[in-house]
Amino acid sequence: MTPARVVAALCLIAPFVGMLWIGSYAKVEPTLIGIPFFYWYQMLWVPVSAALTSVAYILVRREERARKGGDSA
Repeated sequence: MTPARVVAALCLIAPFVGMLWIGSYAKVEPTLIGIPFFYWYQMLWVPVSAALTSVAYILVRREERARKGGDSA
């Protein structure tokens, strides 16, 4: 497995770890504009997950292009 694929895998695993470790965010404080931490923490993962998925996609695609000799697909 190449370093790019390892980083891509970590990018894809991070949201699962962040959301499945419920004990880390099962609390009310700190609130953000009146919204308890439990809710805004989960909503924060939506754009973070999208960004991490994009990074993983770009890394894998770049590696596949380099492996194929640089021809565009």
